[in-house]
Amino acid sequence: MGALLLRRAATTARHPVMSPDGRDEPLPGRQVALVDLLDRFLAGGVVITGDIVLSVADIDLVRMSLRALITSVGPSARGGERP
Repeated sequence: MGALLLRRAATTARHPVMSPDGRDEPLPGRQVALVDLLDRFLAGGVVITGDIVLSVADIDLVRMSLRALITSVGPSARGGERP
């Protein structure tokens, strides 16, 4: 049985999250309830992305880029109302 090697992505992120002055710190803000946060995410949609690279002897053999869109579906998008 072969081993699965997991390694971290490159140190340079495509979209780093930083404060406006360039420091890598969490931004101060007010507390939000989890249900309110989920409601906002589902109303606008959330995109989750990830990359998977399969390597042997430090040679990349397979590279997959994954993207998932999570959003709510309105009544008009479901195909109409049922009687």
